[in-house]
Amino acid sequence: MTRLLSYMCPITKIIISKFNGPLEITTKNGIKYLNTKNANYSYGALQLILKFGLDKIDLKKVNSVLLLGLGGGSVIQTLRVDFHYQKHITAVDIDPVIIDIANTEFGLENNSKLTIICQDALQYVTQNTRQFDLIIIDLFIDISVPKQFLKLSFWHDIIKSKSSNGVILFNGSLEKEKSQDLKKVITFLKSKVYKVEVYDKINKVNTVIVTQSL
Repeated sequence: MTRLLSYMCPITKIIISKFNGPLEITTKNGIKYLNTKNANYSYGALQLILKFGLDKIDLKKVNSVLLLGLGGGSVIQTLRVDFHYQKHITAVDIDPVIIDIANTEFGLENNSKLTIICQDALQYVTQNTRQFDLIIIDLFIDISVPKQFLKLSFWHDIIKSKSSNGVILFNGSLEKEKSQDLKKVITFLKSKVYKVEVYDKINKVNTVIVTQSL
């Protein structure tokens, strides 16, 4: 019924999160979206932005994915549906409310091809001993990337978590101009002899970075 009514008028319910504040689950024209007050978290503009980045990657060579920042799980849907990626994905999110929304509202659940971990991404990569062929970093609180994820110590751990020929996809900014911290991250990645592709103003404001070994 909600889906049918949404063709006449968007229907929104709000869930409060300790980490993300008020989260809006809006159904419009039969499609469900997850938003904050100022940003789309899943199944909207964000999904298109990450799809843009994934299109730059040869997923046939990817046997494992680490997703930092789950949201409603739209990037998982993009991988499964648009790119037919059927191998294992590990998703990490600090917010149990977000994980519950992904499960109950968007149909995600742990299975043989998906492991969802409720943990701070910073803590996860510090402790992680596995290596992944693709690391997707989509860590926002509303419209901002928390500063700890722009520190080079975090990126050292990301490099350690990446396989030798692995790829990093980073949704780096929702700002019109790159911050000094983001510029330092780009310089650091280039110093590691990686091919670093920086795409500015995707969806008018997003900076998307794709890093691959040379």
